[in-house]
Amino acid sequence: MTDTTFSAPAAGLRARIRSLNALVGRLVPVDLVQLAARVFVGVTFLLSARTKVDGLMIKPSTYYLFEHEYALPLIPSDWAAVLATLGEHAFSVLLIAGLLSRGAAAGLLAMTAVIEIFVYPEAWVLHGTWAASLLAVIAYGPGRLSLDRLLRLER
Repeated sequence: MTDTTFSAPAAGLRARIRSLNALVGRLVPVDLVQLAARVFVGVTFLLSARTKVDGLMIKPSTYYLFEHEYALPLIPSDWAAVLATLGEHAFSVLLIAGLLSRGAAAGLLAMTAVIEIFVYPEAWVLHGTWAASLLAVIAYGPGRLSLDRLLRLER
């Protein structure tokens, strides 16, 4: 048996890798990443919100699900149904538009945590991807393609 040692890439290879990384980084604009982080999670929550209502009324099936399927332990099920429906609608629209984005992302992150902890803990991979996108918006902002930027609420 022989001993194999590994060493860092040669300086020339390291420089080429750095150049390639820089090129790839320029091909994907940060503003596109920030827009995608907002829009894809926002649309997911908006579509979920729309299943809870018929016109402007919360569906009876929504109340049933919150009482029997979701069964959140901290608040009454009818309150949870109303708050989740309103929150999903408001936060998702704000996030998609890029208005009050960090707060909207924080609201959806809190909802994601509740869903993960109390409702569907086995869906942690999906919830983790939502959380990663929402954390990116909270940490780095909504980007230049947002109402926050247009209204000078963000730099």
